[in-house]
Amino acid sequence: MRRSRRLHGVATCVVLVSCVVACHGPQNVLDPAGSPNRIVNRLFWSMLVVSATVWIGVVGAALWGALTRRRTTREDLEPVVDLPNDDKQRQTRLVGALIAGTALILLLFLVFDFTVGRALAEHPNRALTIEIIGHQWWWEIQYVDADPSKIVVDANELHIPAGEPVQVTLSSRDVIHSFWVPNIIGKRDLIPGYTSSIFLDADRPGTYRAQCAEFCGVEHAKMALTVIVHSRADFTTWLAAQRAPATEPNDSSTKEGQRIFLAGPCSSCHSITGTAAYGTIGPDLTHLASRKTIGAGALANTRGNLAGWVVDPQSLKPGVRMPSNQLAPKDLLALLDYLESLK
Repeated sequence: MRRSRRLHGVATCVVLVSCVVACHGPQNVLDPAGSPNRIVNRLFWSMLVVSATVWIGVVGAALWGALTRRRTTREDLEPVVDLPNDDKQRQTRLVGALIAGTALILLLFLVFDFTVGRALAEHPNRALTIEIIGHQWWWEIQYVDADPSKIVVDANELHIPAGEPVQVTLSSRDVIHSFWVPNIIGKRDLIPGYTSSIFLDADRPGTYRAQCAEFCGVEHAKMALTVIVHSRADFTTWLAAQRAPATEPNDSSTKEGQRIFLAGPCSSCHSITGTAAYGTIGPDLTHLASRKTIGAGALANTRGNLAGWVVDPQSLKPGVRMPSNQLAPKDLLALLDYLESLK
């Protein structure tokens, strides 16, 4: 008996801790960091509380009726006789009140739902515009500017300012993907040949995780996107740094690494601003070292992971478009020195 109580206590603690943990985190729809998700969360919690209250009331009434009408005696087994008129009228009024209450609850939720839909449909007149292009299996991010020389191209990281609306246009170069930042905005599909648009309005600086929400191939699960919400001042500083060309090599090792990059197959697929590398098949690497991850969230951006990714990406993310590169150890070290200098 005592052991059973202990197990019951442990199970209760596990459930409570799981519930608390499930309400927070960088990829959690129940921890809103943007006004659209905050509005939707209010609707969700309101419906959940009211529905749970109604469910508990119905179950309680059913149990009460079953227990009070349980037939335990011979008289109870006799056929049910007609109720007196007073009882019938009382029951009729009760059923009518329950039907009216149900209709009132549904009407209130209908009005609430329309209010939420109207709030989500409101768009600002001016907003920072960012283009997101889905590829198998990575994200291309372009920060649009009227001056073409100020356009910034990034990959697998989305940087936005807090407290400002951001218009995000979405498209795909190959198959259907789906953009989803659980803390900030709901899902929106990326359709090949069609451009859609949504507005982000994050109100809390932090780092969040987005994920492709539409199965897009064998490495769909490893198509993540890091979303970093800055204060306005930090975002301006970050954007200015990203507009600068790649850092020039300043020692023999990084110069040799740049030579290997430009002379080898790397420059055929990747681009680095300020160099002769203009490939567009893979991500832009101008500021590769400033990113938190490589392989669209598959690995942390460390020297060891970067070396493994260059030499044998297929073993880390099978099916990825990048081929293996069997470099001599000396050449690999020089190439890593160069890539790590691209901050």
